[in-house]
Amino acid sequence: MSESAPLPEKLQSIVSLFRSAPKPLRLQALLEYSKKLPGLPEKYLEHPEFLKPVPECTSPFFLVTEQDEAGGMHLYFKVPEEAPTVRGYAGILHEALDGARPEEILTIPDQFYMDMGLTELITPMRLRGMGAILMRLKNEVREHAQS
Repeated sequence: MSESAPLPEKLQSIVSLFRSAPKPLRLQALLEYSKKLPGLPEKYLEHPEFLKPVPECTSPFFLVTEQDEAGGMHLYFKVPEEAPTVRGYAGILHEALDGARPEEILTIPDQFYMDMGLTELITPMRLRGMGAILMRLKNEVREHAQS
């Protein structure tokens, strides 16, 4: 990693897996994560107004976070099936960070995904969208931590 903050263990494992995989396998792994992204809970399907948009992302992307009694953050994403790379990134964030404590999420380097070897697979515009998604996620987590 080029930045000083360590990644949460699950996220570090995923980053290392991607970095060490050959280019075709990286794309395949990203598509697998897109399939792993869980659907929204019923309450958000019935009340989509609670979902926060990420307008910087070229695909329609929405997120919402909840904090449980133990302090863990739960992440929910709404990403269209037609945006598999962005869905894959959301799947990675969900798998690695769902249930994480706010401080774990807030200390993630803003461009950690650049160490995954995705620059060869994804357009710069999509990469900027990934950065925007992480920034919005951190903003949501910060709001929970302050309340």
